[in-house]
Amino acid sequence: MISEVINVILYLGKGALVSLQLFFITLLFSFPLAILLMYFYKNNKLLNKIIKFYTWFFRGTPLMLQLFFFMFGLPIFGIRLDRMTVAYVGFILNYAAYFTEIIRSGIESLPSDQEESGQVEGATQFQVFRYILLPQAVRKEIPTITNEVITLIKDTALVTVIAISELLRNMKEVVSRDFTIYPFFIAALFYLFFSYLIIKFFRMIEKCYTNPQTI
Repeated sequence: MISEVINVILYLGKGALVSLQLFFITLLFSFPLAILLMYFYKNNKLLNKIIKFYTWFFRGTPLMLQLFFFMFGLPIFGIRLDRMTVAYVGFILNYAAYFTEIIRSGIESLPSDQEESGQVEGATQFQVFRYILLPQAVRKEIPTITNEVITLIKDTALVTVIAISELLRNMKEVVSRDFTIYPFFIAALFYLFFSYLIIKFFRMIEKCYTNPQTI
């Protein structure tokens, strides 16, 4: 019995590694992409409209639908991607749209005189954005960013629809094969534990913002 449980844990662990890989790759690329998009959103009128449409489209359609399109729709146009690449592209584009809106909300909530003061002092648009607007916007939106990151770790389960063997897909295989329920609890513990780590990490960042001497 113990060896069976260990084997199940190891099998679910393989799926969890895929989930974590997708999670970290998505964060690594989507947040910087969101910052870049937000910079152009503020400083380029043509790109402003394109970025508005992009965020509206990717936030307004289900991530699952986007994954289906990249997996089964792109081949119609002669573009074929492997399953993990489809997952990366879908998640990065989707979450970049959400992070862009979060940063936009944070920036637009700041007093306008801060941006004007920077410009009066001779700072460039990039310097105003990089050193004045962005740090304050991120600080104000840390709770929202935290919630979005927690949602991301749970959303990794969606890649099961394009036949990627992540945690939940492996769990369902074990449950269907062995007619047992304990894999549900193992999977739940994984998500709960990782959500706890995310919350602790962002609370630490928030403390660093409010108490710079602790950095």
